[in-house]
Amino acid sequence: MERPEPELIRQSWRAVSLSPLEHGTVLFARLFALEPDLLPLFQYNYRQFSSPEDCLSSPEFLDHIRKVMLVIDAAVTNVEDLSSLEEYLVSLGRKHRTVGVKLSSFSTVGESLLYMLEKCLGPAFTPATRAAWSQLYGAVVQAMSRGWDGE
Repeated sequence: MERPEPELIRQSWRAVSLSPLEHGTVLFARLFALEPDLLPLFQYNYRQFSSPEDCLSSPEFLDHIRKVMLVIDAAVTNVEDLSSLEEYLVSLGRKHRTVGVKLSSFSTVGESLLYMLEKCLGPAFTPATRAAWSQLYGAVVQAMSRGWDGE
């Protein structure tokens, strides 16, 4: 796999990172719209959410959104040396496997990420920017999927 175009990623991320909670909420709203079966995986204090809106407005889930956006920020920061995040991403993959996330859901997460970027960036989300983010996300998923190894 070719390395993603670092400057396109950094430049587009600057706009998103100004409002990470807002844009992260767009990502997860899209994720739940595309794959509603993921909603039950999010439980806090044994509380099952009745709707995506209920989940997206809970303080615990907003904290999860912040964490996800921090992981994306780390990937952007290390876009030219993603191997430095390898151990962390494999561990993150294991955590996701433990709570019941299926590897196949990562493609829906990727679609949701691209959707969020497009909504945030508008016309600045060019085909080249989309391709760069797709490559970056693919590399992150490749590392996280190693958390499923040995199943």
